[in-house]
Amino acid sequence: MPCSAKRLHVTRSEPSQLRNRSERAFLSGSARVLLKFILMMKRLQLIAYRATLGFSQALPASVRFRQRLSEGAQRLSRVGASSFATNVRMSRPAFSISDGDSNPTPNGMSIEEETLPQYRPEDFLPLRIGDILQSTYRITAKLGFGTSSTVWLCNNIKTNAYYTLKVCTTGERNCKEILASKHIKSIQAEHPGMERLRTVVDEFEVSGPTGQHQCLIFEPQGITYTDFRRRFPSAGINKVLLQQSLLLVLLGLDFLHQVGIVHTDLSPNNILLGVEDHSVFRAMETVQHESVSRKLNSGERTIYRSQALPVTSGALIISDFGAARIGLPGQRFEGDVMPNFYRAPEIILGMPWDSKIDIWSVGVMVWDLFEGGRLFYATRGGNISDEQHLAEMVSLLGPPPKSFLQRSENCSRFWDSEGEFTTIGVMPGYQN
Repeated sequence: MPCSAKRLHVTRSEPSQLRNRSERAFLSGSARVLLKFILMMKRLQLIAYRATLGFSQALPASVRFRQRLSEGAQRLSRVGASSFATNVRMSRPAFSISDGDSNPTPNGMSIEEETLPQYRPEDFLPLRIGDILQSTYRITAKLGFGTSSTVWLCNNIKTNAYYTLKVCTTGERNCKEILASKHIKSIQAEHPGMERLRTVVDEFEVSGPTGQHQCLIFEPQGITYTDFRRRFPSAGINKVLLQQSLLLVLLGLDFLHQVGIVHTDLSPNNILLGVEDHSVFRAMETVQHESVSRKLNSGERTIYRSQALPVTSGALIISDFGAARIGLPGQRFEGDVMPNFYRAPEIILGMPWDSKIDIWSVGVMVWDLFEGGRLFYATRGGNISDEQHLAEMVSLLGPPPKSFLQRSENCSRFWDSEGEFTTIGVMPGYQN
């Protein structure tokens, strides 16, 4: 039976910092119009729980709204690139490419992908600086690693252009990334949001000692917003830069949602600083060749340390469509998606969901970037907790209406038959 919508008994905590931050109305003009359904919460200026999640009405699709969006995009395209670049430069301290450690790492010490849980060397393609793949892409520097891939800077020996190469472990396939890229590139339309998306430029497979490895080629970009905050914790992201960042991200999302793509994994980890001058990659190539920090394993494998990308000043790019869902505009999907701390209520409650979950992610990201801390901690006893996550949402946003509770088949997990919240959650304090 559907649950009634009595007021939920959730312990409220309203730190003074929340009240102070609530007075910051930092959006104006077209950006304010674009974000008014996201940043309208009376205390936090975050996301309107009701507006974006079906509590009242969805984001408008009126001609006037689209016209205002287009006007804002055109203004940004005229002055935004240089303005955005200026604000990135103002927000960052001086930074130079590190030359690392020229000495090989001792064989007994684990580095890079070797430190991952359940690491198996045979899963990774053994690459060396100078290797050429597909008779085209020469490996010039290592950029990073993950549980299912390594990432490299490479140079197209035919055109001398730089690219980012993602080499997957054996058995790993990025089908959604490729499908989303093909879908995006198949659209014949002029939309400023298309320029804000990183798509696959080329893809092929390489044979390794233990199997096939899928390889994806992308245009090279700068560091993520997460890396920016981690590298310069005291620098912060100024108000103007955040305004421009949000407009660029929302332009990209507007295009995606119009063509039926839901990103589902939007967070500062997947927002990249663009690159205007590719000479930074030539500098990285020089550093990698002159001072290679590496570990030699019995002559069979060379494990390179990742080179730090410089802080660039190009316009933002949305990346990583590996978890994207593709359908029709406005289509609802099912399934558990989104990063833990960015999960929308529909996801926690197992409801069908649509593109509005991406807008929820943007709102949470606004807080995280501007405040330098999480909006939702969603943990209890050191573990991710759905109960705690919902309690924090209700503590900040108030109880959901009856119509929303009726949409959840999992209502009984969190509310009793009388509509009482069955757990007590405390909104944690925020720290600078």
